[in-house]
Amino acid sequence: MQPLPKDHPPVPQPKVGILLINLGTPDALDYWSMRRYLGEFLSDQRVVELPKILWQLILQGPILTFRPTKSAKAYREIWNTELDESPLRTITREQTEALRARLANEPVQIEYAMRYGNPSIPSVLNEMFAQGCWKILCVPLYPQYASSTTGSVVDKIGDTLKAMRWQPTVRVSPPFYDDPQYIAQLAASVKRQLDALPEPPEVLVASFHGVPKEYLLKGDPYHCMCQKSARLLREALGWPEDRFKVAFQSRFGPKEWLQPYADELIESLGHEGVKRVAVVSPAFYSDCVETLEEIAMGLKETFEEAGGESLVALDCLNASDEGMAFLEYMVRQELGGWLAGRD
Repeated sequence: MQPLPKDHPPVPQPKVGILLINLGTPDALDYWSMRRYLGEFLSDQRVVELPKILWQLILQGPILTFRPTKSAKAYREIWNTELDESPLRTITREQTEALRARLANEPVQIEYAMRYGNPSIPSVLNEMFAQGCWKILCVPLYPQYASSTTGSVVDKIGDTLKAMRWQPTVRVSPPFYDDPQYIAQLAASVKRQLDALPEPPEVLVASFHGVPKEYLLKGDPYHCMCQKSARLLREALGWPEDRFKVAFQSRFGPKEWLQPYADELIESLGHEGVKRVAVVSPAFYSDCVETLEEIAMGLKETFEEAGGESLVALDCLNASDEGMAFLEYMVRQELGGWLAGRD
């Protein structure tokens, strides 16, 4: 075997990597940062399943001309001004640091990446491999599988590996929508927050991010997984069935999306005389613009205009004790065999 050239970089000591992956975030609030982010997100054919040429004509025309300004307005309402970044990036970093602390005695390197925006999946995977992570566990922070979320992450991982001559061994953690430990920690988080309210809500709404109905008809399991997560959460809480509602938010474009629509459900509750509502978001592990602006602000306004008095958006698991307890549990489960028996 020939020795390596003198100018060849040293080969690092092999280790196991863990990569937490979230949806994504714009880098800043200016028009062009927002446009780059939205352009990458909405160009993903897993997200918008239209003929590419036709969709790009629409996207690069009216949508990316006007939508960046509208989106920036929403992000500005919830922006972390101290760190000059979106809450999703702040929270994902906190989750990464908390997981490092929990696994401090294990020979692992833990990083995070975004499917859209920065830090990107290719940049972080390549850097981890260069630092000796020859085995990498990728953890999409989506409880339920959807082709437009987990499926897109797997696509991007595959594209990254395809461009590498020497590839790491990669695992992708599975959806955890019905994992008993996930449901238990989610229920504990919800109960803790409900107990802290001055008065209990009359109705608890589980609001999931929507997708076009045609995705369900094509075989995407997301809707079924959402319904099961909601049922298991309700049962774990012991919440009455007639006071627990499931809805879908964030619809975009003219197509029919999964129903009932969250804004219409919340409005109808107000008109029916319901005064207090709490909303939990089991499709999101980390709070983001959809939970902090669309639900906590937008749905709250809708509810109050319809006669309601109090709509509380419950925190996602984030880097809470409950959230990190499950992440540690899941990661340890998925690393089985990779850490056991190491020298």
